[in-house]
Amino acid sequence: MTSDKTLSEFQILPATPEMLPDILALEEACFSSPWTRKMLETELMSNQFAHFLVAMHRGQSAGGSECAIVGYHCFWIVFEELRLMNLAVRESMRRQGIGTALAAEAFRMALDLAATRAVLEVRASNAPAHSLYTRMGFVQTGKRPRYYSNPIEDAVLMEMSPLVMPSGRQNVPTCRAGGESTSTDSL
Repeated sequence: MTSDKTLSEFQILPATPEMLPDILALEEACFSSPWTRKMLETELMSNQFAHFLVAMHRGQSAGGSECAIVGYHCFWIVFEELRLMNLAVRESMRRQGIGTALAAEAFRMALDLAATRAVLEVRASNAPAHSLYTRMGFVQTGKRPRYYSNPIEDAVLMEMSPLVMPSGRQNVPTCRAGGESTSTDSL
């Protein structure tokens, strides 16, 4: 269960190139087939549709602590569609609302840009992710057989249409590119 105190200790910020080493370390710790540094770098700096957020302990910067970044979310907003790409939270920090807060900020940004639906794929065996996305309002729409490697596994396709902010929200502090603080609705 998420506590207001836990979420108030974190803020969501746009990722910067200086954060790549910490993001890569988290990617490698969380996924059996992690994206490479080059893939992450491309998403962060070259993909016009990609957006990259990090969750950090309040008051810390990426260079200030090895564990400052506790989660990240890479997603695309392509015209009317939000595509959730990679969402990772440090294992010791899971089940505290951080992943939900990162996803909710993606929803807010997508809705601001007039997106009307959200899609994602997730490993068939990833029960915690299935549960999170189902609670947020996603429904399973299909499977991609043998989509993932290491180990080979099906991808479950999920969709939310229409795209809406999840109910039961709490405010989570965020900072936008200009440094001004806002709140993000999340579960």
